[in-house]
Amino acid sequence: MDRMSSHTHAPTQIPSNRISKTAPLKDRIGLRRSIFLVLVAASIVGLLYLMLATLAPSGLTWLDWAMIIPFAITMPWTAIGFWNALIGLWLMRSKHDPAGYVFPALRAIDDDAPLTTSTALLSCIRNEDVEPLARKLSEMLSALVTHGVNDRFHLYVLSDTDDSEIAEAEEALVDGLTRRFNGKVPITYRRRTDNPGFKAGNIRDFCERWGASHDFMITLDADSFMAAPAITRLVRLMESRSELGIVQSLVVGLPSASAFCRLFQYGMRLGMQSYTTGSAWWQGDCGPYWGHNAIIRMKPFIEACELPKLPGNGPLGGWVLSHDQVEAALMRRARYEVRVIAEDTGSFEENPPDLLEFIRRDLRWCHGNMQYAKLLNAPGLHPMSRVQLVLAILMFVGSPAWLAFMSIATARFMSADDVNAIVDPQMGAAVFATIMTMVFAPKIATVLAALFDAERRRQFGGGIRLLGSTVSEMVFAAFIAPIMAVSHTVFLAGLPFGRAKAWPSQRRDVHGLPVGVTVRWLIMPTVFGLIGLACALAVPPAAALAMVPVFLGPLLAAPFALLSAGLNTGQLAASSSLWRLPEETDPPVELLRLDLPGLTAIGHAPHDFSGPALSEDRQIVPAE
Repeated sequence: MDRMSSHTHAPTQIPSNRISKTAPLKDRIGLRRSIFLVLVAASIVGLLYLMLATLAPSGLTWLDWAMIIPFAITMPWTAIGFWNALIGLWLMRSKHDPAGYVFPALRAIDDDAPLTTSTALLSCIRNEDVEPLARKLSEMLSALVTHGVNDRFHLYVLSDTDDSEIAEAEEALVDGLTRRFNGKVPITYRRRTDNPGFKAGNIRDFCERWGASHDFMITLDADSFMAAPAITRLVRLMESRSELGIVQSLVVGLPSASAFCRLFQYGMRLGMQSYTTGSAWWQGDCGPYWGHNAIIRMKPFIEACELPKLPGNGPLGGWVLSHDQVEAALMRRARYEVRVIAEDTGSFEENPPDLLEFIRRDLRWCHGNMQYAKLLNAPGLHPMSRVQLVLAILMFVGSPAWLAFMSIATARFMSADDVNAIVDPQMGAAVFATIMTMVFAPKIATVLAALFDAERRRQFGGGIRLLGSTVSEMVFAAFIAPIMAVSHTVFLAGLPFGRAKAWPSQRRDVHGLPVGVTVRWLIMPTVFGLIGLACALAVPPAAALAMVPVFLGPLLAAPFALLSAGLNTGQLAASSSLWRLPEETDPPVELLRLDLPGLTAIGHAPHDFSGPALSEDRQIVPAE
C-alpha cells in the first residue's frame, strides 16, 4: 500500500508575524500580573532572608553563600505554585463560577447553539497499541453522532509509526471506523514513512495538506479521550470569539489499575484545579498549551506557528521537541489569545503506569524544555511568553540546584562539631515548614475547597477518605521528588556531552517490571541514596533526621518501582478505596464504554462495546 511522502524542509528562523489582527490586553490583566509579580518577588526575598538567618549564627561563610545561590534558583516555582494555589482557593470559594471569572468567554457561549464551522480531530500516533485507541476514537465519534454534530467534524489518524505490524493494525482500525461511521464522519488515515519534526512535524504536514479545509483543529494524543460536550464546548468558544487562537482544556487522568498511577494522578488532580485557576487569573490571554486536548484556530496557526529547526547538531539543536509552549508563544505573538478552561470536566489522558515510564516521560520533557534557551531571544514574543519559556527551563534546572543545596548543607553538617554553631535550629524549622507548606499548597487548597463542598467531598470518597488519601499521597510525592531530582540532574549533566533522550512510544498498560532493567534504570538514584545514608550516619542525630526525606526515596527507588508497578498491587490499591477520583465514584457512561481496567478493578462493569468492524472500504491517503 502506498504511503504518504514526508516533508523534510523546515525554516531556520521563526517566521515573522504575518497577521494584522489585534487583541489588546485588558487593563485588569496587567494589574493582576503586577500584583502577582510583587507577591512572588516578596515571597522569594522573604525566604532568602529566612535562609540567611538560619545560616547566620556564626557568620556567613563562602559555603553559606554557595548554598544560597542554588536555593534561590529553586524558589520561583515554589513561590509561583503557592500564590497560584492561594488565588485559586480564593476564587473557588468566593466565585460561583471561578472558571468563567478567569475566562469570561465561558459565560457567554450558548451550549445549544448549532455549530457552523468545520473542525479536524487529529489523532497523532506512533507505534501505539491499537485496541484502546480504537475504543477511544469510536466512542468519541459515536458521541458526536449522538449529539447531532458529526457533520461538523473530520477525523484524521496521523501516524508516524515505523513498525509494519502496528501499521497494518492501524489500517484495520481505519477500515473499521470507516465502515461504522460511513456517511456520518469523514475519516482519513495518513502514515509518514519518516517523521521529521516529530509530533510538531506530523501536525505541520497535516496543516500543509488539509489545514485550509477546516476552521479549527483539536489535537489528540493516542491516550487522549474527550467527551462530546467538552469537544463541542471548545468549538463554540472559538466560534464565539474570533480573538481566540488556542483554548486548552484541563486534562485529568483516566482511572487506572496501576498503584503508582493511582497515587500520582490523585495528587495531580488535587493540585491542578487550584493551580490552574490561580494561574489563569494572572496569565489571562497568555495561558498554557499542553499539546493535546486543545482546540486551535487553523489560519493563524498555519501562518504564524511553524516551528524552526534549531541551529547546531548537539542535543539542543535540530527539531523542537517540546513544541506546545513554543506554539503558544507564536500564537500570542500573532495577537491571538491562548486560554485555559480551569474546570476538570470531560477531558482525559492516561498517565504513566510505573516509575520507569514516569521518568522516561519527564526526561523527554526535560530535553525539550532545555531547547527553549535557544528561543528566548526570538523577535516579537510577548513578555509573558518569554517568562513562561524561562520558567519551563527552571522547572528542570531546579533539580540540580536542589541537589547542590543539599550536598553543600550535608558537607557543612559533616564538618561541624556543633550543628547549632552553623544553623539556627528554630529558624531552620521555620524555613522547612514554610517551604513544605508552599510546595503542597496547590493540593491543600483543592482539599480545603472540596471539604467545604458536600458534593465534591462525596465524589472523592468522603471527608475521611479524602484526608487519608491526601496525606498518603503527600508522603508519596515527598518520596518520589528526590528520585526525579537525581534523574533530571544526571540527564542534564550528560547533555553537554551529546547525550540525548529518544522519543519512543509510551507503554500505557499495567505491567510488571523486569528486575534487571529496573535496577539499571535506577542505579544512580540508588547510589545517591546510599551516599546519603552514609552521610546521615556521620552527622549529629538532628541533622540526620532532616536528611531522611532526601535519601530514603532514592535508596528504595528500585524496590518501590517493582512493587508499585504490578497488577496485584494495583488491585490492592483499588480495593482500599484510597486515592479515588470523581470518575470512579460516578463513572460517566462514555468511560464505562472504554472498558478501563481502572474502573473494572473497583467493581464497575463495562458497558457493551461494539467496536468498528473491518471493511475493505479504506480511506488511506496515497503517496504524492
